[in-house]
Amino acid sequence: MTRATLDKQPHEVATMFDGVARRYDITNTVLSGGLDRYWRRRTRQALDLRPENRVLDLAAGTGVSTVELARSGATAIACDFSIGMLMAGRSRRDSVPFIAGDALHLPFADEVFDAATISFGLRNVADVDQALRELARVVRPGGRLVICEFSRPVFSPFRHIYMNYLMRSLPAIARRVSSNPDAYVYLAESIRSWPDQTALAQKVAAAGWGEVQWRNLTGGIVALHRAARPIAS
Repeated sequence: MTRATLDKQPHEVATMFDGVARRYDITNTVLSGGLDRYWRRRTRQALDLRPENRVLDLAAGTGVSTVELARSGATAIACDFSIGMLMAGRSRRDSVPFIAGDALHLPFADEVFDAATISFGLRNVADVDQALRELARVVRPGGRLVICEFSRPVFSPFRHIYMNYLMRSLPAIARRVSSNPDAYVYLAESIRSWPDQTALAQKVAAAGWGEVQWRNLTGGIVALHRAARPIAS
C-alpha cells in the first residue's frame, strides 16, 4: 500500500514489512534512540482514552503500540496488512487481538470505534485520502483520531542534520540491527517525501475530520495530528 511516487506496489510493501518483522521492534528502538517509547506514550495521551472505549490501532505492526494503548484500560484492536508482522506480534503478545486488514478497505462496520490511531503507517498507504476517509467511517461521531507520523523539523539547521541522518546514517545503522536493512532505504525516502505538518492537517480536514490540530514532538521529527469526527447537527 505504498504511494506511487516511491515506485512500489502493494504486494512489494507487504513483502518488505514481512521481511523486517522479526527484528522490527528492536530496530525501531535503536534507530530512534529509544524515543519510540516516548512517541507511543504521547499518542496514547493524545487519544484521551477511557476504559469503556474501543480503539483501532491501524498499521499496528507487531502490536507494541497496541499494548501501550491498552494501558489506558480501553479495548485496543491491532490491524495491519502485513501477515509477517501479525504473526510476529501474535507470537509475542497473545493478549492483543490482531486482525489482518487493508487501510483502504477496513474490515469493520461503520461507527464501531470510539477512537482510532495510526502510527508511522499513513505514509505507506497508496491513497492517503481514502485511508483517512475509511478511518472516519469506522469511528463514531464525536470520536477521535490521532496520527503519529514522521514530519518536518522546524529548526532549519536541525532539519539539515536530520535529513542527512535519514539518508546516510539510518540505512547504515539498519544494516547492523535489521533483518532486512534494504527496507530502511525505502523508509528513509518515504519520510523525506512526506508532507509537512500543515499539508497533512489539510488532508485530514479534507477527508471529513474536524477540530484538526497538531503538536510537534522532538523538534518536529514527529508530529501528532489530532482530530474529531463531526457530530451531525
